Amino acid sequence: MINQLTKPRLRTAQLVNMSIGFLGIQMGFALQNGNASRILQTFGADVDELSLFWLAAPLTGMIIQPIIGHYSDRTWTKLGRRRPYFLAGAILTAIALILMPNVASLTRFLPPLVIGAGMLMIMDASMNVTMEPFRALVADNLPKEQRSKGFSIQTFLIGLGAVIGSWLPYVLAESVDISKTAATGQVPDNVIFSFYIGAIVLVITILWTVVKTREYTPNELAAFEADPLEQESITGLKAIFIDLINMPKAMRQLGVVQFFSWFALFSMWVFTTPAIATHVYGAAANDTSSLVFANASNWVGVLFGIYNAIAALYALVLPKLARRFGQEGTHAFSLLCGGLSLISIYFIHNAHFLIIPMLGIGIAWASILAMPYAILSVYLPGKKMGVYMGLFNFFITFPQLVNGFFGGFIVKYFFDSQTVFALVLAGAFMLLAAISVLKMRRT
Repeated sequence: MINQLTKPRLRTAQLVNMSIGFLGIQMGFALQNGNASRILQTFGADVDELSLFWLAAPLTGMIIQPIIGHYSDRTWTKLGRRRPYFLAGAILTAIALILMPNVASLTRFLPPLVIGAGMLMIMDASMNVTMEPFRALVADNLPKEQRSKGFSIQTFLIGLGAVIGSWLPYVLAESVDISKTAATGQVPDNVIFSFYIGAIVLVITILWTVVKTREYTPNELAAFEADPLEQESITGLKAIFIDLINMPKAMRQLGVVQFFSWFALFSMWVFTTPAIATHVYGAAANDTSSLVFANASNWVGVLFGIYNAIAALYALVLPKLARRFGQEGTHAFSLLCGGLSLISIYFIHNAHFLIIPMLGIGIAWASILAMPYAILSVYLPGKKMGVYMGLFNFFITFPQLVNGFFGGFIVKYFFDSQTVFALVLAGAFMLLAAISVLKMRRT
């Protein structure tokens, strides 16, 4: 048992080893975010229905992350308490990445669209099993004064993985000359091979973290927290519900910020491909087999890679900005940049000029991935770090569920199926998130 009450600071290399699995996870997320709408449209989904199919992702996250957090707080094996979940989730995610673009050829009993939506749910559920313990591991292993740096390095690796995942289809099509078009109802080869590569990288990076990272035992963590070990009499779903009711005030305040932020992000991920295809490239809605739509889709992947690259770079300066301007002030500024950038897409009709708003979106994305967790971790008890990080995911998944149910309705009946206005609405919600952060500073 360690007698000191302050956790030792870790070297930068140790911080990288601890979070490098997130590179593989986010590579998978980037492939999903950049191509899921395209794949679902290929299998027959109308553009107005896309947000409903995307409900699978936040719904599974809302259910799974608190449960995984609760039980990872109480798990101890030879691999530790967080690492078993990394490994199991990585294997399941890799399988889902391999199967999703191939579902059209895997079933004779159900429509490919149904299987595709189901595979999207399985993929997201598996990623959630892997992802949530990573957030808790940073808080487990680092002293409070080093957590901003820990989450920022995690964000840098997230950005790097997202760049690779976002650019893969474009690179394979334009540089390796793998086909970027396919027959109606079929996914192009460049997308299929991108998913295969993503599965391989995911497994390798997770294994690296499992092998290279040490976890503190429950007794050691109790010593660091200066808190005697307690055997809780209430466990399972009832304990999770009690923890939800008793969440810290700061967590509730951040929940408002997260609602606006993630409502905006969900709209961006769901509607950017059809919006750019129709608003900038002039493609017909739902004409997914045309060369114009393929070029627009591949360019959206490049744009998503750019904003993730910006996020990776911005993450490196976030700790310095947070020390100088405060965590809340830094987050508000970053969200402001993202909101204005999303709104500006409506005024752009040249594909290459779309790079400009990606700068502000990248700044916002980096902050969303790091600052709320850095702020929250200060207020959480160490013995409940996992469950509260999982419960915090509720404030990420709930706005996506709201958007999923009503986003398509809004696009169809309020915006006359002009999906570019979904991006304008996303920008407005991002600005509301920035205002909510500033309101939090005054309370």
